[in-house]
Order: sequence, then C-alpha cells, then structure tokens
Amino acid sequence: MKNITKALLGFGLLAGASAPALAADYSVDAPISTSGLYIRGDAGWSWLNTDADNDSVLVLGGGVGYQFNDNLRTDLRIDWAGVGNNDTSFNTVLGNVYFDIPTQTIMTPYLGAGIGYGWSKSDVNDEDGVAFGLMAGVEVSLTDNLSADIGYRYRQILSEEVYDHEALAGLRFSF
Repeated sequence: MKNITKALLGFGLLAGASAPALAADYSVDAPISTSGLYIRGDAGWSWLNTDADNDSVLVLGGGVGYQFNDNLRTDLRIDWAGVGNNDTSFNTVLGNVYFDIPTQTIMTPYLGAGIGYGWSKSDVNDEDGVAFGLMAGVEVSLTDNLSADIGYRYRQILSEEVYDHEALAGLRFSF
C-alpha cells in the first residue's frame, strides 16, 4: 500500500511539473480562414417597440459574410423579430461592417454598424423604410472554422418609431 501511495504521489508531482511546459507550448490564435467567406446564424430575444405596443419577442437571423483581415469583416444579414402578444413583427435586411479588436486569445470583442431596409407589421399599421443597426459583442473561437458569437444589437427604421434592443447568441462558420 505504501508503494501505491508513493507512486500516485510521484505521478501527481510529475504531472504538476509538466503542466507549465504544456501551457507554454500551447498557442491560442484565432485563425482567419483562407477564403475569408463565412455564414452565420443567430437567435435571441428582442425588446421590440412599435407604434402598436412594446413586446418582448423571439429574434432569428442569418447571413453570409467576408473577413478581410484581423480587424475588418462585413456581412449581409436578414433578421426577423416576432411572435408577440399582438402579432407584431420587425424584419430587416442589413449590410453590416464590423471592427474586430484582436486580443491574441480565443475571445475577440467587436463593434459594428449596418444599413439597409426594414419593415414592421402590427395590429395598428405596417411601416417600412431605411433601417440601421448598431452592434457590440464578443466572438469566441471554438475551432479553426467555428466560432460562437454573443452580442447586443440596436435596430431602427429611420422614419418611424419602430426599434428594438436585442440580446443575441449565434454561430459563425468560416470556409
């Protein structure tokens, strides 16, 4: 029994001594795909404000994009927020530009802005027009080609009082 205890203690000390060497050799770089092309899908919660009402509703979206370098990427997205108490929905198609802040870790914070077209439907009326969005969040690299995205977005139709605040989580796959 004493030999087993000594062997386990020795194994534990050996494992502890080798851990810093493994950590020093491990590099955590968030690689950029060779083609730059990516697709994304997001889901989350929207706090929607329209002329009709304020609703807390589901938001779904997706898009295709391109990463130019470590700091700059762009995408085209379509998003839908709906299933409220009064059948209110808010949809947009936005072209977005993002500035990624490299941290040399698996987490990359970003800021973004987009412009496009939006339309809203409610019990009171339907509205549409030029829309914009402002985004902030963090991308977490899961593999060489897959990352998770957690963020906040504000969307609004410019000429109308239709806007929402969104908390989103999604996945981005790079080719």
